[in-house]
Amino acid sequence: MADINKLAEELSTLTVLEAAELVKTLEEKWGVSAAAPVAVAAAGAPAAAAEAAEEKTEFDVVIKDAGPKKIDVIKVIRQLTSLGLVEAKTMAETAGSKVLTQVGKEAANDAKSKLEAAGAVIELA
Repeated sequence: MADINKLAEELSTLTVLEAAELVKTLEEKWGVSAAAPVAVAAAGAPAAAAEAAEEKTEFDVVIKDAGPKKIDVIKVIRQLTSLGLVEAKTMAETAGSKVLTQVGKEAANDAKSKLEAAGAVIELA
């Protein structure tokens, strides 16, 4: 039991961000989700509880299609990413390319609206 107490003591010194990173690492390593017990415990509205528990905070901005105005899309990609012309052109021409990864909801929606205004078809993942 001494090892468990020592482990508990070490875990209590983690910051909130470190604890969240630990949870994410353990979920990936063991293939489980910490949100699953919450969804099971909510008997009244399991679907709503699952959605609330799984609300995303980080998004990837993915190009599905550059559309007819590829040059405008390339310009927007360069503004958002600081990529060179060749890299931005390759990204615009490759369906499924991630323009931005792990950005906040506001930044993702802003990038999506700029790219869609330029004519691209965008998906937030």
